[in-house]
Amino acid sequence: MTPKKRKQRKTQQEEEGEPSVAIDFSEIETKIRETAEELEDTEQKERTGKGKHDSSEAERIKQNVEKTKERDGVIGYILRNVDSASIDLKDPTKVIDYAVLSSSAWEACDELSETFSLGEVKHVIVEGNSAKLLSFTIEDNKISIFMEKKVDHKRIYKDLATK
Repeated sequence: MTPKKRKQRKTQQEEEGEPSVAIDFSEIETKIRETAEELEDTEQKERTGKGKHDSSEAERIKQNVEKTKERDGVIGYILRNVDSASIDLKDPTKVIDYAVLSSSAWEACDELSETFSLGEVKHVIVEGNSAKLLSFTIEDNKISIFMEKKVDHKRIYKDLATK
């Protein structure tokens, strides 16, 4: 959603007496299509060897995230940077679901941070009945780690953010 549309929506909500913070779930279908297209583009780039990020730092981050997936209770991850996106999940049939969850969490985080003048958000936790999501950034890399609820997300964050 563009900043102009977001501002218009907030103004309209305030006039109607609605809360100024809302997530528009009607855009999920569009996000699913965009995410699927992004995944197809990334897969194509990986197959052809084009668009790979040359930074050794990005490779180091990717290796550390891949090691994290080996931990007990970790379901998978999404790693996005300016050049590519990597997704590795134990259940590949859920790629779109997890991509939408990750994208929605980032969007909600940005909106809440802006609305409440929170400044830079270091990490976000979304916790459900049986699973949770840890999202954070390292340099230009957006990282989302999906895990069972029992997993110590603080330890994972500390391990990845300090390496």
